Amino acid sequence: MNNPLELKNVQRTFIQGEQRLQILNDINLKIKAGEIVALVGPSGSGKSTLLQLAGLLEFPSHGEVYIEGKACGKMNDYERTALRLRTIGYVYQFHHLLPEFTALENIMLPQLIAGQSTKEAEKKATVLLKAFKLANRASHRPSRLSGGEQQRVAILRAVANQPRILLADEPTGNLDEATADIVFNELMELVRKHQMAALIATHNLDLAKRMDRTIKLQNGLLI
Repeated sequence: MNNPLELKNVQRTFIQGEQRLQILNDINLKIKAGEIVALVGPSGSGKSTLLQLAGLLEFPSHGEVYIEGKACGKMNDYERTALRLRTIGYVYQFHHLLPEFTALENIMLPQLIAGQSTKEAEKKATVLLKAFKLANRASHRPSRLSGGEQQRVAILRAVANQPRILLADEPTGNLDEATADIVFNELMELVRKHQMAALIATHNLDLAKRMDRTIKLQNGLLI
């Protein structure tokens, strides 16, 4: 499947009291394998909502999300969860690492949930940490990691199951400029290596220019 992620005529509407809020309107988007797409737009424009719809964390009010060509609208919760676990990696602005687990264990967890053996999960997590030059941090809990290290572990956790799609919501938003550049370069290298379809929301226009293309959300529409 050349377009692992596709959105067709997607709308998202929220009802607040007697008000109807149209957050996303008639969104059409295809992302190819190995392509990195920047998603930009002002705060409140719906970037996070679009990512959540693409990641099957929310249902569209209208339209359809296709993951590897499969329409997801009529899937039940179990089917959506299984597909998300197998196919989608998600990186948040805040790392959301589990504080009681080490860096190694945080990366192992999604693999174990997907049915991987402990031995294989540990092996793959170790390889990923070495690739990001974090092998000496494997036994450290998040509180003992720097902000950049925490976010890099969060990225490795997101790609541990080798997803076809990577969604990232301001993945470098909490990092200083130098660290953000390092993390972004490593993220791009992973996407290229594993031919993921990546959609990355960012306010950093310099980073956006380094991606394959940029789409902008404005007044609920893609520009």
